[in-house]
Amino acid sequence: MTSLRNSVSLIGRLGNDPEIKTFGENKTMAKFSLATNDYYRDAEGKQVKETQWHNIVAWGKTAELAQKFLSKGKETGIQGKLVSRSWEDADGNKKFMTEVVANEIVLLGKEN
Repeated sequence: MTSLRNSVSLIGRLGNDPEIKTFGENKTMAKFSLATNDYYRDAEGKQVKETQWHNIVAWGKTAELAQKFLSKGKETGIQGKLVSRSWEDADGNKKFMTEVVANEIVLLGKEN
């Protein structure tokens, strides 16, 4: 059985074009947001759409794929792992962020 430890699978639409950064000679990173939707019925029986936003980071060949094929609005599948980090901002306030580090990107559907 494949390990399910710290495993994330998402299908959603890109909220922005990937931001690409290159480090050194061949180290590429792509960052973008992914919106996923969930639907439920409220107390009155009306369908409600709830959108969650996810911060995605990809490295190496996965980042290059994102750079070449992904753009804002594109439906995309992401598989990866959750990574949390913290830091202090310039004012000394502690900040936290959780990201999905993508190890696989699946191109889906058409842009809206």
